[in-house]
Amino acid sequence: MIRTLLAATAIAAIATSLPAQTKPAPQSKAAQAKALKEFDERPAKYVPAVEKYGYIRRVVDIPMRDGVKLHTIIAIPRGAKDVGMLMTRTPYDAESSASDRPGIYASLPGAAATGEDAITASGYIRVFQDVRGMHGSEGQYSMNPAPVGTPFNPTRTDDSTDTYDTIDWLVKNVPESNKRVGIIGISYDGFLSLMPLINPHPALKVAVPMNPMVDGWRGDDWFHNGAFRQTMMGYMLGQEATRDASAEWIQDISDDYDWYLKGGSAGDIAKKQGLEQVGFWRKVAAHPAYDTYWQSQAMDQVLAKQPLKVPVMVVHSLWDQEDIYGGPAVYKALEAKDANNDMVFLTMGPWFHGQGAGDGSALGGVKWSADTALWWRRNVLAPFLAHYLKSDQPAMDVAPVTAFQSGANEWQRLQGWPAAGAAAPAKLYLKPAGGLGFDAATGGAATAQYISDPAAPVGYRARPLPKSDSGNGWRNWLGGDQRMVSGRPDVLVFQTEPLTQAVTVAGVPEVNLNAATTGTDSDWVVKLIDVYPDGRTGDAEMAGYQFGVAMDIFRGRYRESLSEAKPIAANVPLTYRFALPTTNHVFRPGHRIMVQVQSSWFPLYDRNPQTFVPNIMFAKPADYVKATQTVTVGGPDESFVTLPVVR
Repeated sequence: MIRTLLAATAIAAIATSLPAQTKPAPQSKAAQAKALKEFDERPAKYVPAVEKYGYIRRVVDIPMRDGVKLHTIIAIPRGAKDVGMLMTRTPYDAESSASDRPGIYASLPGAAATGEDAITASGYIRVFQDVRGMHGSEGQYSMNPAPVGTPFNPTRTDDSTDTYDTIDWLVKNVPESNKRVGIIGISYDGFLSLMPLINPHPALKVAVPMNPMVDGWRGDDWFHNGAFRQTMMGYMLGQEATRDASAEWIQDISDDYDWYLKGGSAGDIAKKQGLEQVGFWRKVAAHPAYDTYWQSQAMDQVLAKQPLKVPVMVVHSLWDQEDIYGGPAVYKALEAKDANNDMVFLTMGPWFHGQGAGDGSALGGVKWSADTALWWRRNVLAPFLAHYLKSDQPAMDVAPVTAFQSGANEWQRLQGWPAAGAAAPAKLYLKPAGGLGFDAATGGAATAQYISDPAAPVGYRARPLPKSDSGNGWRNWLGGDQRMVSGRPDVLVFQTEPLTQAVTVAGVPEVNLNAATTGTDSDWVVKLIDVYPDGRTGDAEMAGYQFGVAMDIFRGRYRESLSEAKPIAANVPLTYRFALPTTNHVFRPGHRIMVQVQSSWFPLYDRNPQTFVPNIMFAKPADYVKATQTVTVGGPDESFVTLPVVR
């Protein structure tokens, strides 16, 4: 009570000390507007001070041929004159790409010595542009839109025409430039670095697509050989639901494994998240097979039909967890047109997706003893760009193919990929009792079995599974330690004895799996693994490590045709043939070669119900059944993996 009286007394004293409130004098509308404007402390439009950037920053909305304006940031080094322009087109916000963050997109002199060391140190004018319909750009947005002239693009524009129009504007309106333009980008931005090659502007002198999205069904972002990458649904929502990519994917369970398992089919999950409102999801759900929708926009197939006019360096990460198919595929398509072997270049680094722009010292727990990405940017990317973008066109000493050979852990300079005559196919046979070797099993027919249960699928990396970039998280999972699943009863494991001499593999391993299932559909996952020596020798942290060298999945319903799903005959041994990702690896003496076989890779890929349904996206709970999987490991139909072995 005493405290209350004291507080009341204090408030009364303060009140009596304040000036008396008076009614404001009447004001005209003009005076009121002026007062309100002065009261608002925020400017109508904030314009960043260019002095803090260290370069001249211009912001332009460049008109396209159909009148749509695309938001563009132009970063010009102070005092620049007669310098080349290097452009990045992106759906990920040009404003943030043109900031002072490190990486291949950095545009500040003196920024962290990562991707920018090969770019801004050379003084290029950097151009960043929002694709139509995203962030600051006008127009309608479509994910990886098909080229003009295909049935799936009814408009007059695509990313090829938009790049052409942008370059045309730049060479006419940036007087500091030498009118030579290059384009570079990673992932989606890598796809945007390929599209201009369809009909390139004469001023486009070079393209560097890094880890590009090329074929979303065969093995990049959306599917791998028909198996749907359901964890990409959150990306679809974020990219398409709003112009500023602010839509949130909401999960009430922290472990992705548990959350997706509880969610049911991909279609069930999409419905719960409101993804059905998004046009790209509806297209993906309507085209689960490799039909004309996917084929018409696969960039390797598109560019195979175009003349080669612009020098290209395709940058591929050997452990790309997002777009591992596209780089080698588009290189193969372009290289076929390079009669003099001087227009198409390839880099294959020991990296995860986009790691060539950052620190390339290690892939998770596997260390390379040097920063491979920094070495590449300084010794390959920098001279390559300078040769094509600088007015004096300095000579470059860049090999047609620059490939990192893991195991030996060294860079190679090659004339082509695969190197002509370097490798010969060798069959690595799956044998009874978990054996593995280059000689076929002795004796008659033999099999190995496991039960695949959709209610307890095999995980693709160690749990818990937030999509984390730390440790052995999302970025590094392809090279992660496969011991996490090698003890499961639903994973078959085959391995050699310790090698007495090195086995070098350079090219594309091919799976020849003979197997039967009690179901009418099935997925098959095959992994080629380097098993490090166990015990107390060498690097103790890597003792017994099962290093994933090349791994992929195949959806069984596409065994006969990728474009048409068909049921699998139950209990009938059938052969499944599919390629694993490109590899360039040395299995060293003392190591073992391992092959693992399983039927799920969850939750990255949606579960196969193992009952044939027209569209797995919309499988019902009753469709998901256990199946006994029987793999042939002896006799005339013995399963094997063909390795491109360097003799």
